Amino acid sequence: MTVTLIFLGVLLAGMLCGMPIAFALIASGVVMMYHLDFFNTQLLAQNLLAGFDSFALLAVPFFILAGELMNAGGLSRRIINMASTFVGHVRGGLGFVAVIASILLASMSGSAIADTAALATILLPMMRSLKYPEGPSAGLIASGGIIAPIIPPSMPFVIYGVTTNTSISKLFLAGVFPGLMMGLFLFVAWWFIARNNDLPRGEKQPWSVRWKSLYDSFFALLMPVIILGGIKGGIFTPTEAAVVAAVYAFLVSTFIYRELNLKKIHEVLVAASKTTAMVMFLCGAATVTAYMITLADLPGQLANVFGPVMENKILFMAVMMVFLLAVGTSMDLTPTILIFGPVCAPLAIKAGIDPVYFGFMFIYVGCLGLITPPVGTVQNVVAGVGKLRMETVIRGTSPFLIAYLILLSLFVLFPQLVTVPLKWLL
Repeated sequence: MTVTLIFLGVLLAGMLCGMPIAFALIASGVVMMYHLDFFNTQLLAQNLLAGFDSFALLAVPFFILAGELMNAGGLSRRIINMASTFVGHVRGGLGFVAVIASILLASMSGSAIADTAALATILLPMMRSLKYPEGPSAGLIASGGIIAPIIPPSMPFVIYGVTTNTSISKLFLAGVFPGLMMGLFLFVAWWFIARNNDLPRGEKQPWSVRWKSLYDSFFALLMPVIILGGIKGGIFTPTEAAVVAAVYAFLVSTFIYRELNLKKIHEVLVAASKTTAMVMFLCGAATVTAYMITLADLPGQLANVFGPVMENKILFMAVMMVFLLAVGTSMDLTPTILIFGPVCAPLAIKAGIDPVYFGFMFIYVGCLGLITPPVGTVQNVVAGVGKLRMETVIRGTSPFLIAYLILLSLFVLFPQLVTVPLKWLL
């Protein structure tokens, strides 16, 4: 247990001092090496490089690039416009537009931050002009943004699959039905808000305008069909799907929508490169820590802690979800996966939990951390784009977070909601 306290103590101390998480991870790994009398600079460097040396992780930079290309090339805007022409006329219609657009964008980029930024940039000004309450509007957009890591293609599923040696293809397919359920729960929550606040209706568009918007967004809507169809049909792997997504987004943005010029391409590549560098360095740093965690047998020590509840699968999952929810309030999704994935996944397998089901639940709970203070990465994006106070966004997110927690309880009590649709898709 001493090693566990050293690991968490050094990691948290580094984060509290403002140290980047990647450096805090390396520091915790080095301290554990010293404690175990196992310090070796060559071993440290080898593990750091091993964290980058993975074919599956090639999906990360390409999914990031695909998300940047979608936003810069007009694909995201056309998706939102299409949804607006179909449901924008109902009471609180722009909220329903946000949910539909969140689901569609999620099936293309897999990045919560990219999707949230696109939705907030376009929809928040429109909601303000129609006198929508700022809090619930911002909260809905933030809550819709976290569907992106659940519906494939999902960058967090890729990182989790590589980190825990879980099938990425199965993780992708496991997220389809639950992702749609997330959208349904947001629909219900927003319906209550729209009714209680007597939100205005937009102008109903004629079918000629609807068909035009659908035609205009056809190539954007074709992207998830190509990606999911290719993975399901065995045409390409999830890693290759990321490349296909990036190339497709580039071709459509440049030659069909013609919104990408040399200046925009340069900006997109720079932005994608910066994000990729941060994520990949995190992966390398986490590999150092993961090696020491394995060497110190931290999963075995945690198994003793969780031992009393491991015989009851539902109780084990409930306790594990509460633990991960607490972690998610103070840590971003990627570090959570890299640090706790290798520790928690073996415990779940030992408790008899399906590894794909547990992987989905791990990512789902991690996504809730993106809309939970004090970190709330996605909430920060909405607050920054919309120039809102963080307190306003947090209050506005509360009803949707409650809806997601109810859904989490259903997933814990009824694992079949995840596992049965997965069998249909396999």
